[in-house]
Amino acid sequence: MTLSSGCVLCHQGAKMVLFVTGRCHRSCWYCPLSSLRKGKDVVYANEHKVEEPGRIIGVAESMSALGTGVTGGEPFLVLDRVVEYCTLLKEHFGKDHQIHLYTATAPSGEELDRIAGLVDEIRFHPPRECWDDIVHTEYLAAAQRAKERGFEVGFEVPALPGLELLEPALPYLDFLNINELEWGETNADEMRLRGYTLADDLHNAIAGARDWAEVLLKNKKVRWCSSSFKDSVQLRERLRRIAENTARPFDEITDDGTIVYGVVEPTEGTGDVCRRFCQEELEPGQYIDLGDRIETAWWLLAAAKDRIPGKKYVVERYPDGGIVVEVTPL
Repeated sequence: MTLSSGCVLCHQGAKMVLFVTGRCHRSCWYCPLSSLRKGKDVVYANEHKVEEPGRIIGVAESMSALGTGVTGGEPFLVLDRVVEYCTLLKEHFGKDHQIHLYTATAPSGEELDRIAGLVDEIRFHPPRECWDDIVHTEYLAAAQRAKERGFEVGFEVPALPGLELLEPALPYLDFLNINELEWGETNADEMRLRGYTLADDLHNAIAGARDWAEVLLKNKKVRWCSSSFKDSVQLRERLRRIAENTARPFDEITDDGTIVYGVVEPTEGTGDVCRRFCQEELEPGQYIDLGDRIETAWWLLAAAKDRIPGKKYVVERYPDGGIVVEVTPL
């Protein structure tokens, strides 16, 4: 099995995901984008909405990113933005910061020239209707143009019936990534319409999707990217990198890369009591006073919960201000 340079870094959780727009010229029924992003011209670096370009560097530094995956939507619809952001990343981190880009277009030579030296690897997504005669499509022609300009080049497609039709393209590519077909909030109706069901209760993978890839998986250029791998390896390793860089002294980092800490919300008239307890009982760095609440080590709070007034609970969340996974009252 051949891993692209970008995939090697994804395995390490070392790639920042740079979502440059939710706009797209296509309307693929299997698109898994959430309603918060699909069709909207928004920018995210990992889970953080980007309002100004400098935020991208901050997010990349928070995870010690060794590379970036540029995705959408369709990045070539905002080519000026892609050039600006990739230039920013290369200038800040150096030319060895590996950048790969996804596209469902067949970019011209002029468009490829604009990202040459900024993007290292291009992953083309030829839509399903092109697979029947893939070697004569504009996508393979664009892949060849990209190879001539020094890009690492591959196809990346979802697992759909008919994958074997892509086999004639393999001699012209460096790799082919097949993503396990996933159920999402915006494609659920289309999944039901086609009679697809979930493989299990733990992941969003579609039952039987791997069977459609069996023929191609015999080729060493082809890689299967499962839903469980994205959840249990790629995301976990990225979260752990972020947590190790951003966790506070009292945050506990879990094996999944989340952080756990305790919270006290003083009730009316008890704020001074809570703060006095922290000042007298806890060492500097073991807590932080945020005004409306105090955050501290969850085990310290659990041990002292009967001596502190107010609402008390334990929070598990993604690091660096990420989404809350669970809240447990004490």
